[in-house]
This record gives sequence, C-alpha cells and structure tokens, in this order.
Amino acid sequence: MQHRWLPTALGLRLHRCAPWSLHLDDAHLTAITPTARCSVPLASEGVRLDQGWLWASLHLHSEDGRELSLAGLSRRDAHQLQQLLDQARANARQVHRQAAMRAWIDAADALCDQAVQQRRWISHEQQLALLQQRQAIDAQQQALRAPSSPLPAGADASCAEDWQADWPALWEQANQHLAGAELVHSRALFEQVESRPLSEEQARAVICFDNRVQVVAAAGSGKTSTMVAKAAYAIERGIAQPGQIVMLAFNKEAANELQQRAQRAFARLGQPHWQVQAATFHALGLQIIGQARGRRPHVPAWAIDAQAGVEKLAELVDTLKDRSEDFRTRWDMFRLVFGHALPAPGTALDHADGHDRDGQPYARTLRGEQLRSQEQCLIANWLFYNGVDYQCAGAAGADFHYPQAGLYHAHLQLDADGQRPLHFSAREQSLDWQHLGQHRQGKAWLETDSQQLRSGQAFHMMANALQAAGIELDPHPDRELPADGQAPLSDDALIALMRCFITHAKSNALDRAALQQRLSALPGDDFAERHRRFLELAGSVIQAWDEALAAEHGIDFEDMLNQAATLLESGQASTPWTLVMADEFQDASRARARLCRALAAAPHRYLFAVGDDWQSINRFAGADISVMTRFADYFGHGRVLQLQRTFRCPQALCDVASRFVSKNPAQLTKQVHSSTPEHGPVLQAVQVARREQLADAVGQLLTRLVMQLRSGQQAPGRAGKLQVFVLGRYNHERTCIPADWQARFGAWLELRFATIHRSKGAEADVVIVPGLLAGSFPSQRADDPALALAMPDGDTFPLAEERRLFYVALTRARRQVVLLSVQGRNSPFLDELVADGAVQLTQLDGQAVNEQRCPACGTGVLILRSGPFGEFHSCSSYPRCAYKPAQARASTYPHSAQALP
Repeated sequence: MQHRWLPTALGLRLHRCAPWSLHLDDAHLTAITPTARCSVPLASEGVRLDQGWLWASLHLHSEDGRELSLAGLSRRDAHQLQQLLDQARANARQVHRQAAMRAWIDAADALCDQAVQQRRWISHEQQLALLQQRQAIDAQQQALRAPSSPLPAGADASCAEDWQADWPALWEQANQHLAGAELVHSRALFEQVESRPLSEEQARAVICFDNRVQVVAAAGSGKTSTMVAKAAYAIERGIAQPGQIVMLAFNKEAANELQQRAQRAFARLGQPHWQVQAATFHALGLQIIGQARGRRPHVPAWAIDAQAGVEKLAELVDTLKDRSEDFRTRWDMFRLVFGHALPAPGTALDHADGHDRDGQPYARTLRGEQLRSQEQCLIANWLFYNGVDYQCAGAAGADFHYPQAGLYHAHLQLDADGQRPLHFSAREQSLDWQHLGQHRQGKAWLETDSQQLRSGQAFHMMANALQAAGIELDPHPDRELPADGQAPLSDDALIALMRCFITHAKSNALDRAALQQRLSALPGDDFAERHRRFLELAGSVIQAWDEALAAEHGIDFEDMLNQAATLLESGQASTPWTLVMADEFQDASRARARLCRALAAAPHRYLFAVGDDWQSINRFAGADISVMTRFADYFGHGRVLQLQRTFRCPQALCDVASRFVSKNPAQLTKQVHSSTPEHGPVLQAVQVARREQLADAVGQLLTRLVMQLRSGQQAPGRAGKLQVFVLGRYNHERTCIPADWQARFGAWLELRFATIHRSKGAEADVVIVPGLLAGSFPSQRADDPALALAMPDGDTFPLAEERRLFYVALTRARRQVVLLSVQGRNSPFLDELVADGAVQLTQLDGQAVNEQRCPACGTGVLILRSGPFGEFHSCSSYPRCAYKPAQARASTYPHSAQALP
C-alpha cells in the first residue's frame, strides 16, 4: 500500500510554510521538508491530524523524539489519510487483541494441563483471575468490530472457537478427570490412612482443593477420617507443609481427638514425623492476638464455658437486683408478665394452659383465672403485678372491670388486617363489637386493641386511666403468687436466655445502638413491647458482664474471636496456615465463621469446613445455622460436597431420622445411605402408665438385652459387650438408670448416660431415650423470639432446634433405638413418628397400645374414672384438661378406672 500527498499551492501561501511531501509505504508514514525528515508507523499514537475549515494540519512525533508539523493538506486528502489512520489503528488493536486472546487461551489451557499433568486442582481463585482477564479483553471488542475496521483476514478464525468455549465447564471436566485419576494414583494413601479404607465420596472430598469447600456430612459418615486424610494428602502431594495446616475444633476434647487421629494416620503412612496443629477456636484466637500484640489476652473460664457463663450471669443479675430496686422491678415484671411471647395477631392459642369441660382451650393467669386468649392473660398479669383489683369477663360485656375505679375495659383482639380472628365464634365476634355500643351508657370505658398491646401503648393507656380514677400502681416483685396460677418464667430460664442473647449479640458485633436499630426495624405486628423490655434489661446485664470482665482485665470468648479476626483483616497479624479445616461447622457462631474467613482470605489458601446442619443443636452457645446453610453467601464462592454414606445406623433407621428432620425445609437436602446390617427392629416405642415406672422400664429393657445376648439373638458389640446409651433431654433423667446396673448387667453390657447435647459424636449399639414426654421433649422454650434481635436470620420452623436434637438422639445408634413415654403424655415427636408409620406404640410386653386421644388437649387420653355419681370418661390430663365427652359408653374407651377427688 503506497500513497503520496502534497500541500495545495493556496495552502502553502496562506500558511506561509515550506513545501513538503508525505509518503505512506509499508505502513510507515514519512514526511519530508527541505530541512527535515520524520518517519513514524501509521498506526502509532505519534500521528495526529487536525481538521480545519479549509485545510488540515498533520503533526508527527517519532519514537526518537523528533517532531514535525505539516500544514496546507486539502480536506479531501485529509479525509483519505484519516481513513487510513483509523483502519491501521483498528488493525493494530485487533492484532494486539488477537495476541492477548491467544495468550489467554494458552493460560486457560495451562490450567487444564495443571490438572492432568501436575495433578493439581484448578481452584476458583485461579479461574476467577483468568475470567476477569477475559472480561478486560472483551471490553475492547465493540470498538474493534466497527464496520469501518474489518478484522485482518483470518485473524479471528484461528482462535474464535477456543475463545468462545465454555472454559469453566472445561476446567470442571479437568478437575473431575483429576479426581478420577487421583483415586487411582493415591489409592494406597486412601486405603491406609485410616483404620478402614476411605469411601469414594470421602476420597473425593480429600482430593478437592477448591478455595472454599463445605462438606455436608451425614451422622456417622466419617468426617473426622476425611479431615485427617486431607491433611495427609495435602502433605504427600506437596500442596501444604505440615506446619501450614491447622484443624479447628470446638472443645479441647475434640481437638485432642483430631491431633491423636492425625498422628496415628501419619504413622500408618510411615511418616510419624509429620506434625499438624489441631486447636480450639479459643486457643487459636489467643495465639493470633498474642503474636500480633506481644501479649495474650485473658479470657476468664466463665466467659468460655456455657454453663459457667450462666452461673456467672446469675451472680451479676443478683447483684443488679440488690443494688437497684428499679432493675429488680423491671426484671420481675418481665418474668411474670412478659415472660411468654404472644402468638401472631389473630391466631388461636398456640400453647394452651388447659382445656375446660367442653374442650375449649384457655390461658391461665398468674391469679389462676382461665381466659380465652393470651392477650387477655397478658393484661390480667400486668394488672396483678401492679396490684390492681380487677374482675374478668362478664361484667357488663367488658373483658375487665375495675371495681375501685368504676371502670370497664374492653380489649379488641384483631388480626394484622384489623379484623376479628377467624377462630372466634360468631357469638364472640358479635359480642365483642356489640358491647362497645350497648353497655357504655352511664359507665366509664377503656378500649384497647391488639396493636396497642403489642406496641406497648395499651399499658400506658391502662396506667393513665387507672391513675385518673385514683388508683395508684404498685408493682411488687414479692407479691405472693397463688398456687393454681400460671407458672411465670423462672429466673434460671431468663438468665439462660440472656446469656444466649449476649453470646449472639457479641458474636455479631452488635452494640447497644445497633440492637436498638434492629428493634426499630421490627414489623408492626411484632410484640415490640416485649422486645423493648427485654433489650432494656439486656443493656444493664451486658454492661455488668463487661464490667466483670474489665475487673479481671479480660475479654470474653466472642470479643476475643472478633479481635483476632480484625487483626487478620487489617493486616496487623498473619498466619502460616494455607489449609484451614474446621470441624462441626454446623455449630459455628458468626464470630467463629468470621475468623475462618479471615484465616483463608489471603491468596492461595483453602478453607475446608465440615459439618451437618441436621445436627446443629448449640444455638444456646452462639451457634448460627445460617453460617452453614448459606455458606456461599457468607464466604463467597463455595463448593459444597456431601458425605451421604453412614457407617453407623442401619438404613431403616437412617430413613426414619432423615424424613423426620427434613420436614424443616430450611435444612440442606441429602440422601443418607448405609451398608450397616440390621439386627432386628431398629426403632421401638414403649409406653408405661406412670412416669415413676420409667426407671423400671429401662431395667426391663436391659434385662431383655442380656437375655438376647445369652440366647444368641443379639451379637456382642465391638468390645465384647453390647454398648448401651441412655440419652436424656435433661441431666435429671440419669435417674432412669438402675443404681445396681453394674452388678446385674455389667458382665454383658457397657452402659452409660449422657444428655443428647453431650452425646454428639458418640455412638452405641442400642440407644434408649427415656423421657419422650410432652412438655419435656421437645422443650417449648428452645427458641425465644427475643433472640431475633441479635441474630441475622432465625430459623422460623417450629421447634427447629429440638427437632435436630431428636435427630441426633436417633442417629447415635448402630442397631436400635427404644423410645419411652408415659400414657397421656406422649411427645408430639413420638406422635409424629407413629402417624408417619415409622413406629408402633406398644406396652413393655409388646402389646399394641389401644387408646383414644383426648380431642381437646390432643395429648391426654380418654380413660374411665369413677366418681360420686358413677363411672364416666374424661381426659387423663385432668385437672389441666377437664374435658368430658358429652355422651360415651363405657366400652368405647380403655377401662383404666381412676377416682377423681
């Protein structure tokens, strides 16, 4: 391509410039004047063309620094030159982009080669870096594809197909090829590292070295074996040195087990000198802070252990009550009046205190009245606590009457839309509206509604109305409670709730202002007044807690974890660990999760978090299940693997337990498989007549097991004896174990008691759960709504944590689970299993239980009783449930005759 341009004669005269010529040859532009010569590449940025009204000027700047300006170029020639400049530059950019594309494709290919030839996993971090480079290259594409700038012939054809390929899918294929090859290459390690060979899903979890990996491990699926094997594999393959690996556990016992298991595994591989660190979060946090600041902070024992923390908090609350009458009044006001949360507006009683003879549910007040709603009960309890004389319902159509004030009080219960609840009868609905208009004449009236009660406005309205009538409120913490009144929230229960709240608030780094913002953001139909009063108490308690820490020059566990994470995030501290493994991740608090994220934040680091959200049972100690169920949201991209094969429970028991816990849709989905053989029925449910018979029932079950061992029906366990767990929801259930069990059964059985919380991670051949009773298991106070103020996301499924706790109990067994209950007190969990066909309820002799459930309370059973006027049927839960069928024949119900007082 050759071109030559000259200035116009008129242009030379007007611009008074010397003659010049401009030549384009082989993509170089050369300008010649009588005194100078300058040559530059046509596509370079050293060529600038300025368009004027009649002529154009050209400015050249060569690479060696010479400059030359030419004037008088005609507009026609300038237009031609500009087109050539644009095309040359577009072609140059395209060539540059072509080279960048080819270099990028080579790099993408290299990642695949890394997986195949170097046996290295292609991590998300590596993929993301390349994909971001591709985005930068693509950002220029629109300008280069302009019609006036055609691509060089054949330039795009050579790499277009590779460029348009689905590289993430190709990298994933390479990773899966690597995993398959590694199952063969590292077979010896996988077969020898633990006492039994790893399963394929365990081995694949070991091989996967993405930057953030969550392993959802079913109960008994060998998660500890997987963690230990991953450490060995990382060292053997050169991915990490022993000193670059840390395994995190939740307590010293678990950390010691990890350490010992790792050392035994390394010894099996002939590498006893390998040493990795297994530590608790507590120890690791102290180590990080100590290295960064030169001194480890002091964390008092009572700020680490959950039970010790509750005991310390009880001391602090007692001190606050002794020092401040106001605090004591507010504390007891909350316990007695606001201890129980209200159901959603417009809904029926969620937990009735009892049922009347007609089967209608009622809420019982502190004074013992039976009212139709918890809102009315709340008002009555407030009146009682404040020493107000009142009468309930039936007084001139009002809900309450205050005789000393001559005041009538109507409380309208409305749903979220301001309507009467649908579960109210037509008569109730009409009366509640009618009495407002029909009974006012000549009487003083006070009206409140549901929204006013929940917001707290109703209590101000009642106080003002009563005081205007000459009645002074007299809040009295020591006012004697009638024996037949509602049991208030106990001090112990409120202290435990407060300790749990402090743990979550500190774990989420929420100060008083942030908590207040959360309170302000609550929905309008929430029980904001209860939350406000709780938060008011919590502020004083948290201040006392922090002052107690300061008095010992210490910090608590959550503050320590957040401090360690802050040091890492700000770059003030660094760690040598490139592989961070966290055990029991379903029980991680937000503070623990934040520390894990900070440990793995640097480039070329790996987080391997193992847990089972179905076994998340430590919310009281700060656990936040959303850390696991929303792993990717919290940690960024995350690869989720599953260990679905269990080495513990028989398949039939796995199926029952899985169906039960999976009814909560928030739980992660998995299909648990087992190759463990069955030894007879895997699940039994036995009912006794009275609670006092539970211990005798356990003794009979143990006797039966010994007889089966002697007859050969039951094979001995792993240590030559049958291992039996008696698991209780509470510690007091240990009394169900016969005191003389060692003498009677010790030669055949290895027996021990544990609470279900403490049994996690353990297993036995046979599990006995002796306390599956309504009101006991599940605990109705497991999830208090006040915790929502301190937690990002609560689990709204009813009794979610108690459901997971029962799952843990079921999955401790290698052979069989026996559930014990009491007539008329069956746990709703047991009822659910029976309704699902998972188990049949029998007596100790194996006879099926045949009884009719009380249609009123749904827990008791209808039994035959005798009274002054002969036999009749009523609920076994009397006096809590006074239901009697209107008409019933004696043959209709079980003949379990009892006399009523």
